[in-house]
Amino acid sequence: MSKNINVALIGNPNTGKTSVFNQLTGLKQKVGNYPGITVEKKEGICKLPRGVKAHILDLPGTYSLNTTSLDESVAVELLLNKNNKDYPDVAVVISDVENLKRNLLLFTQIKDLRIPTILAINMADRMSRKGITLDIAALEEKLDTKIALVSTRKGNGIDQLKQHIADYKSLSTKPNLDTTRIAPVYFGGLQKAFPNEDLYKLWLVITQDVNFMSIEKNRIEAATSFSLKSKEELKRLQHKETVLRYQFINNALKETYKVDFQNAKGFRGSIDKVLTHKVFGYLIFFAILLLIFQAIFDWSSYPMDYIDEQFAAGSEWLKNTLPPGVLTDLLAEGILAGIGGIVIFIPQIAFLFLFISLLEESGYMSRVVFLMDRLMRPFGLSGKSVVPLISGTACAIPAVMATRTIENWKERLITILVTPFTTCSARLPVYLILIALVIPEGSLLGLSYQALTLMLLYLIGFGMAIFSAMVLNKIMRIKSRSLFLVEMPTYRIPLFKNVAYTVLEKTKSFVFGAGKIILAISIVLWFLGSNGFSDDFHDAENIVNNRIEAQGLTTYSKNYIQNNISDYTTGLTAEHEGISQEAVQDSIQVRTADLIERAKAQEIASHKLEHSYIGYAGKAFEPLVRPLGYDWKIGIAVLTSFAAREVFVGTLATIYSVGSDEEETIKNRMAAELSPSGKPLFNLASGISLMLFYAFAMQCMSTLAIVKRETNSWKWPLLQLTFMSIFAYLTAMIAYQILS
Repeated sequence: MSKNINVALIGNPNTGKTSVFNQLTGLKQKVGNYPGITVEKKEGICKLPRGVKAHILDLPGTYSLNTTSLDESVAVELLLNKNNKDYPDVAVVISDVENLKRNLLLFTQIKDLRIPTILAINMADRMSRKGITLDIAALEEKLDTKIALVSTRKGNGIDQLKQHIADYKSLSTKPNLDTTRIAPVYFGGLQKAFPNEDLYKLWLVITQDVNFMSIEKNRIEAATSFSLKSKEELKRLQHKETVLRYQFINNALKETYKVDFQNAKGFRGSIDKVLTHKVFGYLIFFAILLLIFQAIFDWSSYPMDYIDEQFAAGSEWLKNTLPPGVLTDLLAEGILAGIGGIVIFIPQIAFLFLFISLLEESGYMSRVVFLMDRLMRPFGLSGKSVVPLISGTACAIPAVMATRTIENWKERLITILVTPFTTCSARLPVYLILIALVIPEGSLLGLSYQALTLMLLYLIGFGMAIFSAMVLNKIMRIKSRSLFLVEMPTYRIPLFKNVAYTVLEKTKSFVFGAGKIILAISIVLWFLGSNGFSDDFHDAENIVNNRIEAQGLTTYSKNYIQNNISDYTTGLTAEHEGISQEAVQDSIQVRTADLIERAKAQEIASHKLEHSYIGYAGKAFEPLVRPLGYDWKIGIAVLTSFAAREVFVGTLATIYSVGSDEEETIKNRMAAELSPSGKPLFNLASGISLMLFYAFAMQCMSTLAIVKRETNSWKWPLLQLTFMSIFAYLTAMIAYQILS
C-alpha cells in the first residue's frame, strides 16, 4: 500500500463537511487558491492506520456534478482529470443523516466515475432525537460501499472513517447505475466513437464543458444517429438521469432508513416563523447586531489597552536598552510601532469572527440570508447577492469571489461593484480608534454611544450598497432574474472546535496578511520620516532652541507640562500624606525641569518630522485633504491606506513614533495632536469625516485585483475605484464643513 494517498472530501452545503475536515486534519491544514482561479482551496494532512499519510482536500460544496457555478466546476474537473496531482485515490462523500436522500444523489454520481467512494453519514447524534434508524449493513450492501456513521460533535466514528480510508483498495468501483438507459442510441454512438473511454465521464465532459480532455464534440455528434446541440436537450437528459438516480436511492433507503415522525417533532418550524418574520425577524437581527457591537467594545477594551501599553513600553525599552543609532530607531519607531498599530486590534477582530462563526454554526445565518432576500429584490439584486454582502462584513475579497454562484452576469456584476461598500473587518481598526477618540462615553438604553456609532457605520455601508445597486439596476436595465434558493439547516449548538478553528484561521489570515503590508510600509515611512535633505532638518536642534529662547514653548508643550505637573502633584500628595510643602516644591521643580527637556525634545522631533522627506510629501498632499479636516500626517495615512484600509492606523503609529522618547500609546498621541488653531486635531468633525471617508472609499488594492480577475477587465475596477473615491471625498468634505 502507498504511504501517501489523496483523499477528496465532497458533499452538499451544510452537511458538516468542514467539521469532518477539521477532525481529520486538526491544525495540520492550510488555505489557498486553486491555480489560476479565485476558488478557495483547503487541504490538510491526516495520519491513518499502518503509517499511511493522507493528503485531505476539502472540495467546494456542491449538490451534484451538474454544475452551475465555478465553485462546483472545480470539484467536477478534479474528479475527471486523472493527470491532476490532487486526483483522489478515494473520495469521501459527507452526508447529513436528516437529508440522506438528497445527499445520495451526489454519492451515486461520484461512485459512477469508478472512484473508490466512502459514504460518511454525519450528525449521527441527532438520530434518536429525530426518530431516525439506519440499517448500516443493509445500506452498505445496497450502495456497494463502506459507510462511517459519524458525529463530529461527540467525536464518534472518525477512527472508523480513517480505517475505511486506509482500506480504500478493498472498495468496489462498480457503478451504482447504468446511465446509458437515459438515451441508449446516443450513448451507443459514444461507445463506438470512444471505445476506450468511460461513458459516464464522457457524459459529464459533454454536459459541463470541461475542456481538459481531448475530445472533439463534432466527432461525438458525428458518431450518433442524431445531434444533441442545444442546452435544452442536454438539460432534459440530465433531468432523466436525476429521476433514474432517485429511483435507485428510494429503493436503497426503502428498507434501510426509517423515520418515526411521532418521535421526531421539534420546534424548528416554530422558531423559523419568528426568526424569518417580516417584522420580528428584522428586529431580532438588529438586536443581535447591537449586542455584537456592544460586546466588541466592552469585552475587548481590556486586552486592547494591555497590548497598547506593552508595545509602548517595548518601544521605550528598546531605546533605553540598545545603543543609540539607526538600527534602534528602526526597531522602536518603525517596525515595532507599525506592527503595534495593527496587533492592538486582534481582540476586536477575533471577537467579530467569533460572532460570525457562531451565527453560521448555529444555522441562524441561513435565516438571515433568507430574511434579507425580501429586502434585496426591490433593488434589483439577486437573492443570491445576500451571501456576498453578508460575507463582506468579514472581507470583501472572498465576498466578491462568492458572487460566482450568481448565474446572471449583470446581477453578478452589480453585486461585485457594490459589495465593497459593506463594512469589512479591515475598516474595523480605523473605526474603533476614531470612535474611541471622538465619540464620548455614555449609554442609551444600556448601549454605549460608541457601540451605536459602530452599528450605524455598518448600516450606512450596507445602505449605500443597496442604493448603488438600485442605481446600477436602472442604468443597466436588468430584465432577467435568477431563482434564489437557500437551504435552511437544522439548528444546532455551535461546535467549539469548529468555532475555534475559524477564529484562529481568520484572525491569523487577517493579521499576517495585513502585517506583511504594514511592516513594509512602516519601514519605508520610518526612513522617510527619519531623513531629510534641507537645512531645516539637519539643523533642527539649533533652530528650535533659538525659537524657544525667543518665543517660548508652544501652546501644546505648555499644556502638556501643566497637565503632567497637575497629575504628578496629586499623586505625590496622595502617596506621601505627611510630606512637607518644601519637599513637594523641590520634587515638582525636578519634575518640571524633566518635562521641559522632554517637551523641547518633542518639539525638535516634530520640527525634523515636518521637514523630512515624508513631511514635504505630506505638505504637498495636504491642500487636497485640508477641506476634509485633515493635516499632512493624516493625509499620508490616507494615501498609504490605499494598499489596505487597516494600514491607516499603522501609518499614524509610525509617524507619531518617529523621534518620540515617551512611553505613550498611539491612542494618546493621536488624542494629543493639535490643529493650527490649537484645538484637538481629532475632533467630532474630523473624526466623522474620516469615518465616512473610509465607509465609502475603496482603499483596498487587493479587492481591486480580485474585481479585475472576476470581471476579466480593468474597466470595472477602475470605474469602481473612481466613483467610490470621489463619493467618499465629497461626503467626508460635506460632513466636515457642516460639523465644524
